[in-house]
Amino acid sequence: MKLPIVAFAGSPLDRADHIRADPAALAGLMDWRARLLKLDGLMPVIGDMGELGWGTLADAAEDAELVFLGLIEGKGCFAAVPSEGASGPAYANPAIWQAMQLLAPGDLATYGVARALVNWHARHRFCARCGAGTRLTKGGWQRDCSACDAQHFPRTDPVTIMLVEHSGRLLLGRQPRFPPKAFSALAGFVEPGETIEEAVAREVFEEAGVRVRDVEYVSTQPWPFPSQLMIGCYSVAEDDALTIDTTELEEARWFSREDILSAMAAGRDGAMMDELIPFAPPPPVAIAHHLLKWWLAKD
Repeated sequence: MKLPIVAFAGSPLDRADHIRADPAALAGLMDWRARLLKLDGLMPVIGDMGELGWGTLADAAEDAELVFLGLIEGKGCFAAVPSEGASGPAYANPAIWQAMQLLAPGDLATYGVARALVNWHARHRFCARCGAGTRLTKGGWQRDCSACDAQHFPRTDPVTIMLVEHSGRLLLGRQPRFPPKAFSALAGFVEPGETIEEAVAREVFEEAGVRVRDVEYVSTQPWPFPSQLMIGCYSVAEDDALTIDTTELEEARWFSREDILSAMAAGRDGAMMDELIPFAPPPPVAIAHHLLKWWLAKD
């Protein structure tokens, strides 16, 4: 079963890499037809119809750093770098979750590109090599050091998020920051020198004390908080004995197919209100939600 397009994927932007590296072509797009994404800090400005708000380049501050997002219908689309980057876990902000519910898929994906980019710029104004100031180049897809000429590029951090199955049951966990009853797939960053399969095995063992095998790739999701690529995987546990790392998880449990069917049918809000539903599943904007749907449909 192929997963549907997940949240933050499927942007209508033509990224137009050939324009990024062509100063003349880029300057030619910065005219009255160009569009400037409206942002309140890092938050999107949403119109009355639930659409992304756009203005013109005249709306940008005179000294603003402008990032070239790409082309939509042949028009250059830009976003201004805010004065400060994100300072905490954005997904804990209720306004972020509201925006994810309101925006259409294409708009949400465009916002995700912009947020990840301008947040990176706001947090990388100084060179990691020598400490001197950096300047935006290549339309905002690079920063160059003003002193040592080091080049810096927007980063994407790979994160494995995985289903773990044993005897027809799935292992799900909850972190302390989760809402009551909420469980999700285990997840963790891929470390230097690891394959995806090795990262899955290490993270599951570290968090739950379970050894896994037969790791399979399922799908991915860009997640701009701050800039991650969630790599959805499936694996098989060698046994079901749990040793939970309580610094990572508050709880981890095995759930039957019936448990997951009832939770997914009820939805997150319904499961939280119904004592008979064993857990609240991840919301549809999360790849974990689609991994559960994939698992239910795969047999």
